[in-house]
Amino acid sequence: MNAPAAKALPDAQTVTSVRHWTDRLFSFRVTRPRSLRFRSGEFVMIGLMGENGKPLLRAYSIASPSWDEELEFYSIKVPDGPLTSRLQHIQPGDEIILRPKPVGTLVLDALLPGKRLWLFATGTGIAPFASIVRDPETYERYDEVILMHTCRDAAELDYGRELVESLPEDPLIGEFVGDKLKYYPTTTREESPRMGRITDNLKSGKVFADIGTPPISPETDRAMVCGSLAFNHDMKAILEGYGLREGANSDPAEYVVEKAFVD
Repeated sequence: MNAPAAKALPDAQTVTSVRHWTDRLFSFRVTRPRSLRFRSGEFVMIGLMGENGKPLLRAYSIASPSWDEELEFYSIKVPDGPLTSRLQHIQPGDEIILRPKPVGTLVLDALLPGKRLWLFATGTGIAPFASIVRDPETYERYDEVILMHTCRDAAELDYGRELVESLPEDPLIGEFVGDKLKYYPTTTREESPRMGRITDNLKSGKVFADIGTPPISPETDRAMVCGSLAFNHDMKAILEGYGLREGANSDPAEYVVEKAFVD
């Protein structure tokens, strides 16, 4: 008697590559549904089938740009996380569930026109900005793009650093980036060339002095924030102190915050 066929995953996509950056961080790429259209910075629900036979899904920002033929994701490994404890073990050829309905507030359309775009991220919060800094439209809209990324240890910055370093030579995006992108990575625990929390480096004015740019102004500056709940809360207060207002897809303003989280 033949064994029953394994039940196919709903909305299945195939893993094409996996890279482990540290014992806590990994990225992976999957096939892209032909019908999927998204704006750089949006997120989708991805996951695996739970032991109860129901999909176990979490929100993940798409780290690849909207023109990429595949979809890239960047994730933390949570040892006892319902999803990431299993997701971290995926291999090329495996399948994951991907709900093809992208949403999110970290999109260029949610911001009013400006001259400089600030991207503030902690940890895996850099994922949506990995998409945005690879989008030609970002550089068509802004004269300057400043990516601030903070992690505890230097190795946790490698994903963003390697991405930024590759952009000038990228045949598709390099000419758009030019010298418009400024990268400001810092650590908070391990000694490194630049240290300190994003909030502290903004409040002290250190970042403005280091990169030679004037303080944030609602007339010229726009911002996107992606990190922990506490970080997002602190950044909202700082940005509003500069006179920026929070925007949304339906009501563009000077800054936006992503409120969706993984594990």
